[in-house]
Amino acid sequence: MAYISFQPKDYFNTKLYTGNGSTNAQTGIGFLPSWTWIKNRGDTHAHVLVDAVRGVTKELRSSGDNAEITTTNSFTSFDSDGFTLGADSTDSYNKNSNNYVSWNWLANGQGSSNTDGSINTTYTSADTTSGFSIVKYTGTGSNATVGTGLNAVPKMIIVKCLDQTHWWFTYHVSLGNTKHITLNTTNAVSGASAVYWNNTTPTSSVFSIGTDTGVNQSGQDYIAYCFAEKQGFSKFGSYTGNGNADGAFIYTGFKPAFVLFKQSSSAGNNWTLQDNKREGFNPNNRRIFPNDASAENTSSFRLDMLSNGFKLNNSDADSNGSGETYIFMAFAEAPLVGSNNVPANAR
Repeated sequence: MAYISFQPKDYFNTKLYTGNGSTNAQTGIGFLPSWTWIKNRGDTHAHVLVDAVRGVTKELRSSGDNAEITTTNSFTSFDSDGFTLGADSTDSYNKNSNNYVSWNWLANGQGSSNTDGSINTTYTSADTTSGFSIVKYTGTGSNATVGTGLNAVPKMIIVKCLDQTHWWFTYHVSLGNTKHITLNTTNAVSGASAVYWNNTTPTSSVFSIGTDTGVNQSGQDYIAYCFAEKQGFSKFGSYTGNGNADGAFIYTGFKPAFVLFKQSSSAGNNWTLQDNKREGFNPNNRRIFPNDASAENTSSFRLDMLSNGFKLNNSDADSNGSGETYIFMAFAEAPLVGSNNVPANAR
Protein backbone atom coordinates (compact mmCIF):
# COMPACT_ATOMS: atom_id res chain seq x y z
CA MET A 1 0.00 0.00 0.00
CA ALA A 2 1.25 3.48 -0.85
CA TYR A 3 1.12 6.10 1.87
CA ILE A 4 0.91 9.87 1.67
CA SER A 5 1.53 11.83 4.81
CA PHE A 6 -0.67 14.46 6.35
CA GLN A 7 0.01 16.73 9.25
CA PRO A 8 -1.37 15.65 12.64
CA LYS A 9 -3.49 18.80 12.69
CA ASP A 10 -5.45 17.80 9.57
CA TYR A 11 -8.35 16.33 11.58
CA PHE A 12 -7.72 16.97 15.27
CA ASN A 13 -5.51 19.46 17.06
CA THR A 14 -5.02 20.90 20.53
CA LYS A 15 -4.45 24.65 20.68
CA LEU A 16 -3.23 26.55 23.74
CA TYR A 17 -3.87 30.28 23.98
CA THR A 18 -3.99 33.24 26.34
CA GLY A 19 -7.09 35.41 26.70
CA ASN A 20 -6.89 39.13 25.97
CA GLY A 21 -10.40 40.39 26.78
CA SER A 22 -10.71 41.69 23.22
CA THR A 23 -10.99 40.28 19.70
CA ASN A 24 -8.73 37.24 19.79
CA ALA A 25 -8.04 35.25 16.61
CA GLN A 26 -6.46 31.85 17.14
CA THR A 27 -4.56 30.38 14.19
CA GLY A 28 -2.27 27.42 13.64
CA ILE A 29 -4.90 24.74 14.14
CA GLY A 30 -4.35 23.66 10.56
CA PHE A 31 -7.95 23.32 9.37
CA LEU A 32 -11.42 24.85 9.63
CA PRO A 33 -12.81 23.34 12.86
CA SER A 34 -16.39 22.18 13.17
CA TRP A 35 -16.24 21.46 16.90
CA THR A 36 -14.20 23.32 19.52
CA TRP A 37 -14.06 22.45 23.21
CA ILE A 38 -12.49 25.09 25.49
CA LYS A 39 -11.40 25.06 29.14
CA ASN A 40 -9.91 27.81 31.29
CA ARG A 41 -6.85 26.03 32.67
CA GLY A 42 -6.28 28.13 35.77
CA ASP A 43 -9.73 28.82 37.13
CA THR A 44 -13.00 27.16 38.08
CA HIS A 45 -15.01 28.01 35.00
CA ALA A 46 -17.13 25.70 32.89
CA HIS A 47 -15.97 23.71 29.93
CA VAL A 48 -17.59 25.32 26.87
CA LEU A 49 -18.36 23.41 23.67
CA VAL A 50 -19.22 25.16 20.40
CA ASP A 51 -19.91 23.56 17.02
CA ALA A 52 -20.70 24.66 13.48
CA VAL A 53 -23.98 22.73 13.38
CA ARG A 54 -25.62 24.67 16.22
CA GLY A 55 -23.80 27.93 15.40
CA VAL A 56 -21.07 29.94 17.11
CA THR A 57 -23.39 31.69 19.58
CA LYS A 58 -24.65 28.40 21.04
CA GLU A 59 -22.76 27.03 24.04
CA LEU A 60 -22.92 23.71 25.86
CA ARG A 61 -21.12 22.83 29.10
CA SER A 62 -19.82 19.30 29.68
CA SER A 63 -19.31 20.07 33.37
CA GLY A 64 -23.05 20.58 33.87
CA ASP A 65 -26.45 19.44 32.66
CA ASN A 66 -27.61 22.87 31.45
CA ALA A 67 -29.65 23.35 28.33
CA GLU A 68 -27.95 25.11 25.44
CA ILE A 69 -26.95 28.71 26.26
CA THR A 70 -26.90 31.61 23.80
CA THR A 71 -23.86 33.87 24.11
CA THR A 72 -22.99 37.08 22.28
CA ASN A 73 -19.49 38.10 21.27
CA SER A 74 -17.82 35.20 23.08
CA PHE A 75 -17.02 32.75 20.27
CA THR A 76 -17.53 34.63 17.02
CA SER A 77 -16.34 32.43 14.12
CA PHE A 78 -14.76 29.22 12.91
CA ASP A 79 -11.92 30.19 10.57
CA SER A 80 -9.87 28.46 7.89
CA ASP A 81 -6.96 27.92 10.30
CA GLY A 82 -8.65 28.24 13.69
CA PHE A 83 -11.31 30.36 15.37
CA THR A 84 -11.95 33.87 16.67
CA LEU A 85 -13.12 34.96 20.10
CA GLY A 86 -15.01 38.20 20.69
CA ALA A 87 -14.40 41.12 23.02
CA ASP A 88 -16.71 39.65 25.64
CA SER A 89 -14.12 38.83 28.29
CA THR A 90 -16.09 35.87 29.66
CA ASP A 91 -13.90 33.81 32.00
CA SER A 92 -14.72 30.62 30.12
CA TYR A 93 -13.44 31.92 26.76
CA ASN A 94 -11.19 34.96 26.74
CA LYS A 95 -10.45 36.63 30.08
CA ASN A 96 -7.39 38.84 29.87
CA SER A 97 -4.15 36.99 30.81
CA ASN A 98 -5.93 33.71 31.56
CA ASN A 99 -4.55 30.53 29.99
CA TYR A 100 -6.83 28.24 27.98
CA VAL A 101 -6.76 24.93 26.17
CA SER A 102 -8.94 24.16 23.15
CA TRP A 103 -9.46 20.80 21.48
CA ASN A 104 -10.56 21.04 17.86
CA TRP A 105 -12.07 18.53 15.43
CA LEU A 106 -12.77 18.65 11.71
CA ALA A 107 -16.21 17.65 10.40
CA ASN A 108 -17.98 19.36 7.48
CA GLY A 109 -19.24 22.73 8.64
CA GLN A 110 -22.95 22.94 9.32
CA GLY A 111 -23.64 19.96 7.05
CA SER A 112 -27.06 19.06 5.71
CA SER A 113 -30.07 16.91 6.55
CA ASN A 114 -29.51 13.15 6.59
CA THR A 115 -32.40 10.83 5.73
CA ASP A 116 -30.82 7.45 6.50
CA GLY A 117 -32.72 6.98 9.77
CA SER A 118 -36.36 7.04 10.75
CA ILE A 119 -35.69 10.61 11.98
CA ASN A 120 -34.50 12.99 9.28
CA THR A 121 -31.73 15.00 10.94
CA THR A 122 -31.78 18.78 10.94
CA TYR A 123 -28.08 18.71 10.09
CA THR A 124 -25.45 16.00 9.87
CA SER A 125 -21.88 17.28 9.54
CA ALA A 126 -19.51 14.39 8.83
CA ASP A 127 -15.92 13.73 7.86
CA THR A 128 -15.67 10.10 6.76
CA THR A 129 -11.85 10.02 6.67
CA SER A 130 -11.43 10.87 10.34
CA GLY A 131 -14.66 9.16 11.41
CA PHE A 132 -16.27 12.09 13.18
CA SER A 133 -19.72 13.59 12.77
CA ILE A 134 -21.98 16.10 14.51
CA VAL A 135 -25.69 15.31 14.30
CA LYS A 136 -28.62 17.52 15.24
CA TYR A 137 -32.07 15.94 15.42
CA THR A 138 -35.51 16.43 16.94
CA GLY A 139 -36.89 13.70 19.17
CA THR A 140 -40.10 11.80 18.51
CA GLY A 141 -40.59 10.01 21.85
CA SER A 142 -40.69 6.64 20.06
CA ASN A 143 -37.90 4.19 19.27
CA ALA A 144 -36.02 5.59 16.30
CA THR A 145 -32.82 5.65 14.24
CA VAL A 146 -30.67 8.67 13.37
CA GLY A 147 -28.21 9.00 10.48
CA THR A 148 -24.52 9.62 11.28
CA GLY A 149 -23.13 10.21 7.79
CA LEU A 150 -19.98 8.27 8.71
CA ASN A 151 -20.13 5.19 6.45
CA ALA A 152 -18.57 3.41 9.42
CA VAL A 153 -19.87 2.05 12.72
CA PRO A 154 -19.53 4.56 15.60
CA LYS A 155 -17.66 3.30 18.64
CA MET A 156 -18.66 6.23 20.85
CA ILE A 157 -21.64 8.61 20.74
CA ILE A 158 -22.26 11.53 23.11
CA VAL A 159 -25.83 12.90 23.13
CA LYS A 160 -27.06 16.11 24.78
CA CYS A 161 -30.56 17.59 24.89
CA LEU A 162 -30.38 21.22 23.79
CA ASP A 163 -33.71 22.47 25.08
CA GLN A 164 -33.82 21.15 28.64
CA THR A 165 -31.67 20.24 31.62
CA HIS A 166 -30.41 16.72 30.95
CA TRP A 167 -27.24 14.71 31.44
CA TRP A 168 -24.79 13.93 28.62
CA PHE A 169 -25.76 10.36 27.74
CA THR A 170 -22.88 8.42 26.20
CA TYR A 171 -22.70 5.18 24.25
CA HIS A 172 -19.37 3.36 24.21
CA VAL A 173 -18.61 0.17 22.32
CA SER A 174 -17.02 -1.44 25.41
CA LEU A 175 -20.20 -0.97 27.43
CA GLY A 176 -22.54 -2.35 24.78
CA ASN A 177 -25.93 -1.29 23.48
CA THR A 178 -27.90 -1.86 26.70
CA LYS A 179 -25.90 0.54 28.90
CA HIS A 180 -24.80 4.15 29.03
CA ILE A 181 -22.47 6.40 31.00
CA THR A 182 -22.80 10.17 31.53
CA LEU A 183 -20.07 12.66 30.59
CA ASN A 184 -21.10 15.28 33.17
CA THR A 185 -21.10 13.00 36.24
CA THR A 186 -18.83 10.64 38.17
CA ASN A 187 -21.40 7.84 37.88
CA ALA A 188 -20.47 4.30 36.94
CA VAL A 189 -22.00 2.61 33.92
CA SER A 190 -25.77 2.24 34.14
CA GLY A 191 -27.69 -0.97 34.47
CA ALA A 192 -29.11 -2.53 31.34
CA SER A 193 -32.01 -0.62 29.78
CA ALA A 194 -33.49 -0.31 26.32
CA VAL A 195 -34.65 3.29 26.76
CA TYR A 196 -31.35 4.85 25.65
CA TRP A 197 -30.03 2.88 22.63
CA ASN A 198 -33.01 0.56 22.07
CA ASN A 199 -30.70 -2.43 22.76
CA THR A 200 -29.34 -1.93 19.24
CA THR A 201 -25.72 -1.52 18.17
CA PRO A 202 -25.03 1.36 15.75
CA THR A 203 -24.56 0.50 12.09
CA SER A 204 -22.41 2.15 9.43
CA SER A 205 -25.27 4.54 8.66
CA VAL A 206 -27.42 5.04 11.80
CA PHE A 207 -27.53 4.83 15.60
CA SER A 208 -30.60 3.83 17.54
CA ILE A 209 -32.34 5.72 20.33
CA GLY A 210 -35.01 4.60 22.76
CA THR A 211 -37.64 6.59 24.58
CA ASP A 212 -35.75 8.24 27.44
CA THR A 213 -36.20 12.02 27.46
CA GLY A 214 -32.43 12.48 27.67
CA VAL A 215 -32.05 11.20 24.11
CA ASN A 216 -35.49 11.30 22.51
CA GLN A 217 -38.29 13.44 23.94
CA SER A 218 -40.92 14.44 21.40
CA GLY A 219 -40.28 17.92 20.01
CA GLN A 220 -36.97 18.43 21.82
CA ASP A 221 -33.71 19.12 19.94
CA TYR A 222 -30.55 17.09 20.49
CA ILE A 223 -26.93 17.12 19.42
CA ALA A 224 -24.87 13.95 19.02
CA TYR A 225 -21.11 13.74 18.61
CA CYS A 226 -20.32 10.46 16.84
CA PHE A 227 -16.92 8.77 16.55
CA ALA A 228 -15.93 5.83 14.38
CA GLU A 229 -12.55 4.17 14.87
CA LYS A 230 -9.91 4.78 12.18
CA GLN A 231 -6.71 2.76 12.16
CA GLY A 232 -3.71 4.87 13.06
CA PHE A 233 -5.83 7.88 14.01
CA SER A 234 -8.40 7.01 16.69
CA LYS A 235 -8.99 4.21 19.17
CA PHE A 236 -11.89 3.35 21.51
CA GLY A 237 -11.66 0.57 24.04
CA SER A 238 -11.36 -0.51 27.67
CA TYR A 239 -8.72 -1.71 30.09
CA THR A 240 -8.39 -3.01 33.66
CA GLY A 241 -6.39 -1.09 36.26
CA ASN A 242 -3.83 -2.73 38.55
CA GLY A 243 -3.69 -0.16 41.35
CA ASN A 244 0.08 0.39 41.43
CA ALA A 245 2.61 2.87 40.07
CA ASP A 246 3.69 0.47 37.34
CA GLY A 247 0.31 0.69 35.74
CA ALA A 248 -1.48 -0.62 32.71
CA PHE A 249 -0.19 -0.09 29.17
CA ILE A 250 -2.97 0.49 26.64
CA TYR A 251 -2.16 -0.22 22.99
CA THR A 252 -3.59 2.22 20.46
CA GLY A 253 -1.34 1.61 17.44
CA PHE A 254 -0.21 5.25 17.40
CA LYS A 255 1.30 7.94 19.60
CA PRO A 256 -1.64 9.64 21.31
CA ALA A 257 -2.20 13.38 21.24
CA PHE A 258 -5.43 13.22 23.28
CA VAL A 259 -6.73 10.63 25.74
CA LEU A 260 -10.08 10.70 27.55
CA PHE A 261 -10.88 7.94 30.03
CA LYS A 262 -13.40 7.10 32.74
CA GLN A 263 -13.76 4.38 35.35
CA SER A 264 -16.96 2.58 34.38
CA SER A 265 -17.10 -0.15 37.04
CA SER A 266 -17.50 2.06 40.13
CA ALA A 267 -18.99 5.48 40.86
CA GLY A 268 -17.24 8.51 42.31
CA ASN A 269 -14.36 8.94 39.86
CA ASN A 270 -13.84 11.72 37.35
CA TRP A 271 -13.60 11.61 33.61
CA THR A 272 -9.96 12.48 32.91
CA LEU A 273 -8.60 14.25 29.84
CA GLN A 274 -4.92 14.58 28.95
CA ASP A 275 -3.19 15.85 25.81
CA ASN A 276 0.29 16.26 24.37
CA LYS A 277 0.40 20.07 24.43
CA ARG A 278 -0.19 21.27 28.01
CA GLU A 279 2.73 19.34 29.50
CA GLY A 280 4.55 18.76 26.22
CA PHE A 281 6.61 15.79 27.41
CA ASN A 282 6.41 12.60 29.46
CA PRO A 283 5.27 12.11 32.11
CA ASN A 284 2.07 14.00 31.41
CA ASN A 285 0.87 15.18 34.82
CA ARG A 286 -1.71 17.79 33.82
CA ARG A 287 -5.28 16.54 34.08
CA ILE A 288 -8.57 18.19 33.23
CA PHE A 289 -11.88 16.71 34.34
CA PRO A 290 -14.68 17.14 31.73
CA ASN A 291 -17.37 16.56 34.37
CA ASP A 292 -15.96 19.24 36.70
CA ALA A 293 -15.32 22.96 36.24
CA SER A 294 -12.22 22.88 38.45
CA ALA A 295 -8.90 24.24 37.23
CA GLU A 296 -6.28 22.05 35.62
CA ASN A 297 -4.93 19.50 38.09
CA THR A 298 -1.13 19.40 38.23
CA SER A 299 -0.61 16.78 40.94
CA SER A 300 1.82 13.90 40.41
CA PHE A 301 -0.28 11.87 38.00
CA ARG A 302 2.04 10.08 35.62
CA LEU A 303 0.75 9.18 32.18
CA ASP A 304 3.22 8.49 29.38
CA MET A 305 2.18 8.96 25.76
CA LEU A 306 4.28 6.42 23.85
CA SER A 307 4.81 5.60 20.19
CA ASN A 308 2.08 2.94 20.16
CA GLY A 309 -0.15 3.73 23.13
CA PHE A 310 -0.24 5.19 26.62
CA LYS A 311 0.96 3.93 30.00
CA LEU A 312 -0.44 4.76 33.41
CA ASN A 313 2.32 5.12 35.99
CA ASN A 314 0.12 5.92 38.97
CA SER A 315 -2.35 4.26 41.31
CA ASP A 316 -5.02 6.95 41.09
CA ALA A 317 -8.57 5.56 41.12
CA ASP A 318 -9.60 7.90 38.30
CA SER A 319 -7.40 5.93 35.90
CA ASN A 320 -5.80 2.85 37.47
CA GLY A 321 -7.73 1.43 40.41
CA SER A 322 -6.98 -2.22 41.16
CA GLY A 323 -9.36 -4.50 39.26
CA GLU A 324 -11.46 -1.57 38.03
CA THR A 325 -12.64 -1.26 34.43
CA TYR A 326 -12.07 1.89 32.37
CA ILE A 327 -13.27 3.07 28.97
CA PHE A 328 -11.23 5.43 26.80
CA MET A 329 -11.02 7.28 23.53
CA ALA A 330 -7.72 8.44 22.01
CA PHE A 331 -6.60 10.45 18.97
CA ALA A 332 -3.21 10.28 17.27
CA GLU A 333 -0.39 12.77 17.26
CA ALA A 334 1.05 12.04 13.82
CA PRO A 335 -0.81 9.54 11.66
CA LEU A 336 -0.44 8.90 7.96
CA VAL A 337 -3.18 8.39 5.41
CA GLY A 338 -3.07 5.69 2.76
CA SER A 339 -4.15 5.70 -0.87
CA ASN A 340 -7.51 4.29 0.24
CA ASN A 341 -8.01 7.44 2.37
CA VAL A 342 -7.79 5.48 5.64
CA PRO A 343 -5.38 6.85 8.27
CA ALA A 344 -2.63 4.40 9.26
CA ASN A 345 0.72 4.39 11.03
CA ALA A 346 4.01 5.22 9.39
CA ARG A 347 6.25 2.23 8.72
